[in-house]
Amino acid sequence: MTSDRKDKRFRIPIRFSDAEDETESPTSTPAEMDRLDPDFNTDDLESEGLSAAGEDQLRTDEALGLDDRGTEDPGIGGPDMAELIATRAELKRVEAENAELKNSLARRQADFENYRKRVDRERSETYNRVVADIAEKLLPVSDNLKRALETEASVEAAESDEFRHFLSGVDLIWKQLNGVLDALGVKPIVAVGEPFNPHLHEAVVTEASDEYEPDTVIQEIRSGYRLGDKLIRPALVKVSTRK
Repeated sequence: MTSDRKDKRFRIPIRFSDAEDETESPTSTPAEMDRLDPDFNTDDLESEGLSAAGEDQLRTDEALGLDDRGTEDPGIGGPDMAELIATRAELKRVEAENAELKNSLARRQADFENYRKRVDRERSETYNRVVADIAEKLLPVSDNLKRALETEASVEAAESDEFRHFLSGVDLIWKQLNGVLDALGVKPIVAVGEPFNPHLHEAVVTEASDEYEPDTVIQEIRSGYRLGDKLIRPALVKVSTRK
């Protein structure tokens, strides 16, 4: 009996490897661990489990770039988050540059439109000035031709046919000259029967009349012309007055 107790007392326990424990031994519950080890506290196991879960969640948040409140934190998140932040910054820069380019283009278009209008206006003014100068030199020629034609009414019937043909040629030249002036935009000023306008008419004679209202043009002594709104020369007229 004594030898058996001695054998049991001095028996060396055999411990299997950790791998065998993990594969063969069943997982111990907290209650079993408490029974096997009186000093074991299940609260420690739960706190360790919660702590491990919290560390796993923290690592997940850091990988996703979230702060402790679950919102996106641009300061953390790894290379992907840094690339996203850089992309957003580049997008904002490109949008600002695009808006500036659009504004610059609008300003350039407005400047070009103003330049085009100014060039067209200057070209029109230059054309009118040149035509007015030419017409002013040609109008005396037209006046002389007109006076020559007015003598036809005083020609007696006994005059030769050659002279009448000559007057007909003068009439054709006068009409051709007026046609050239009309094609250039030079228009005669309407005078007879119109109210006297000091901007278009130049009164050289006044005459009391019952047929016309006072300050009415009753006769045109010399024709006036204008080019658009530009006056080339005023019409010399006779104006009626009150008796």
